[in-house]
Amino acid sequence: MGHLINEDMLVLRVTESLCPGCVDEEKFDQMRIPAIVYEEAGEVKLIKECPEHGVTVEKYWEDYEMFEEARKWQDPGVKILNPNVAYYASKIVCPTHCGLCVKHKSHTGLGNIVVTNRCDLSCWYCFFYAKENEPIYEPTQDQIRMMLRRMKNERPVGANAVQITGGEPTMRDDIIDIVRIAREEGYDHVQLNTNSVRAAFDPDFVRRVREAGSNVIYTSFDGPTPRSNPKNFWEIPAALENYKKAPLGVVLVPTVIGGVNDMYLGDIIRFGLSNIDVVRAVNFQPVSLVGRMPDRARAKQRITIPGAIKKIEQQTDGLIGREDFFTVPSTASVSNFVAALKGRPTYKLSIHYACGMGTYLFKDDEKVIPVTRFVDVKGMFEYIQELADEIGDSTFKSLRKVESTAKLLYNLKKFVDYEKAPKDFKLKDMVYNAFTEGDYHGLKAFHYKSMFIGFMHFQDPYTYDVDRVERCDIHYAMPDGRVIPFCAFNVIPELYRDSTQRKYSIPAKVYEEKTGRSLKKEKYFREYSLEDKKRIIAFYERSIGRKLTEEEIGQKLEDPVPVISSQNPDM
Repeated sequence: MGHLINEDMLVLRVTESLCPGCVDEEKFDQMRIPAIVYEEAGEVKLIKECPEHGVTVEKYWEDYEMFEEARKWQDPGVKILNPNVAYYASKIVCPTHCGLCVKHKSHTGLGNIVVTNRCDLSCWYCFFYAKENEPIYEPTQDQIRMMLRRMKNERPVGANAVQITGGEPTMRDDIIDIVRIAREEGYDHVQLNTNSVRAAFDPDFVRRVREAGSNVIYTSFDGPTPRSNPKNFWEIPAALENYKKAPLGVVLVPTVIGGVNDMYLGDIIRFGLSNIDVVRAVNFQPVSLVGRMPDRARAKQRITIPGAIKKIEQQTDGLIGREDFFTVPSTASVSNFVAALKGRPTYKLSIHYACGMGTYLFKDDEKVIPVTRFVDVKGMFEYIQELADEIGDSTFKSLRKVESTAKLLYNLKKFVDYEKAPKDFKLKDMVYNAFTEGDYHGLKAFHYKSMFIGFMHFQDPYTYDVDRVERCDIHYAMPDGRVIPFCAFNVIPELYRDSTQRKYSIPAKVYEEKTGRSLKKEKYFREYSLEDKKRIIAFYERSIGRKLTEEEIGQKLEDPVPVISSQNPDM
């Protein structure tokens, strides 16, 4: 690939990627091609060449310094001891032999169960919903239980968190039973992924979701204006009120699209903080550009984690800065210490350093403080890893465990500036809980005193990096028994998601005859009075601390409110 390199490029590493053209044309036997990750003009990019479709250059990370800082935290990962794919490592070609395989380096941190591909919306940027006349996929409760067990039985660490997703899972009549099944199968953390349309109009349903065992709602939320969030702008205020009464914690999940809603990232955070009594987190997801797209359209819509963080820095006037975010695998040091204490592997977020970042915001009265402003997070993680290594290298491990735990609890105060910390902040108690409970649930006190700001950038054929896929810990269980990493499942749909689900689907017409439903009539249509609209807009204006402009609202309030379309407005 030497001819692809020029003197302005600093080559960082060579990896394997996918040709977008081959993926689109389903040429799976030739889609994997070598790629170069490199720095140029302060950005990290990826370049690759397909013999048939030519050269592709794509933005990988928008800040080289942030990339290098994140890279320091790469974790070796977790070896799967009971893989589902019966291939030797030397025979495996990633990502065409997923299942999980012996080359995978992360256990299932968050399992996903798709319970339907039906949806009451038709969003143009959604990578997954049943289009008109497509077969309907809805696994049985027995199949769902099998899929849950498959992830739960992973070794050396079984899945402990699951997201029930779709489509729109709340369209299933038995969704309450499905939530209950997840709890019966031993999952401590059960997320329901929803657009919140049903929740806005059915408070009893929300209450039953909570009683069945769901811990948190994972709801799409793409912006605080009708134009940035045509999906559920009008429904979110009522849904939040119903979630609060249940009570259910909420994670707001904005899909960030360049030129569409990236100018509202600061407002989204303000909205979350204003509703911190119910909103536990905002988890930004820079858009995954699946399907073949022209260079110009990609350049307009592409945004990466550092690019989004810089916009947050600008839009919050420095209240939240790039220095406040840390890469997900930096937390592995805590897991390593817990594993050393317990003498066995434990829950660990060993994903690729380029996949996700996050921070915590503490709200102290009206003051907002990122955790990194009063806790030396980097220094604390480094110190915890040193203690984990001490235990691992010790001949007398029992004695060393006691000594190391005592040293940590004694020295924790050195990493906290209590003059800047919120009232009643007790890092020692939080960390002690994490060690005694042995997994991420021990840090739950953070969630009740703060709001998490996270990023998870799922890949697409243009940005694909096999090294990232091999470290993925967000997995989908399928009814054929395989467990597939997110960025194989959704980026190559005809190889995994669509082809497998089609085997377990029934034709749309048969589904309608069998259930007595009309798929067209299941689509959501809005009916709001003028007073309803004014009240909803006022709620957002109070939450973000400013008035919405006529352009942001995008319509006359007297006109009917449209529902989001499957047609890209820019095409």
